Amino acid sequence: MDKQALIDFEEEIKDLFLAAKIRAPVHLSRGNEDALIEIFKEIKKRDWVFSTHRSHYHALLKGIDPQWVKKEILAGRSMALNNKEHNFFTSSIVGGCPPIALGVALAIKRNRSKSHVWVFVGDMAGESGLFHECTKYAARHGLPMTFVIEDNGLSTNTPTQEVWGRQQSEPDIRRYKYIRQFPHINVGTWVTFR
Repeated sequence: MDKQALIDFEEEIKDLFLAAKIRAPVHLSRGNEDALIEIFKEIKKRDWVFSTHRSHYHALLKGIDPQWVKKEILAGRSMALNNKEHNFFTSSIVGGCPPIALGVALAIKRNRSKSHVWVFVGDMAGESGLFHECTKYAARHGLPMTFVIEDNGLSTNTPTQEVWGRQQSEPDIRRYKYIRQFPHINVGTWVTFR
């Protein structure tokens, strides 16, 4: 899936939300397509991806059928896109996936599998204690994991730097910056449901 296809998908979801066809929160992506496309070139079909409440791009780039993703969003599961066949799991709890992903990575290592675990978090979750405990455990035990911090500089709508102070970086953590082009939740326009 290329950059324009990702953008077009999110625009369609925005239009569906504005038409009151999605009766649940949606968290749209925009501005991070290039970084994600590059990262997903490294992710193999057998790999596991753990995502966040903002998971549409991750699901599409993992190879999940766009019509399936759209159907799940229309059913109100935008923040809970889980697809066992594609080893794709999400959590709408900030920082909720890293410990689960850690367990999967430990099982992969113990079973001597060739799979790898990719964990995506926002910059707010990337500053939490739980996240750092997971990265330390993974590093100390040589687990097949890569942590990716999607850094838009905001913890919901508050500048992350203001909330957390200086941000850390470790060798097994990737961070990319982007400018958010949709609001934190939904599409920036109020919708009246009747």
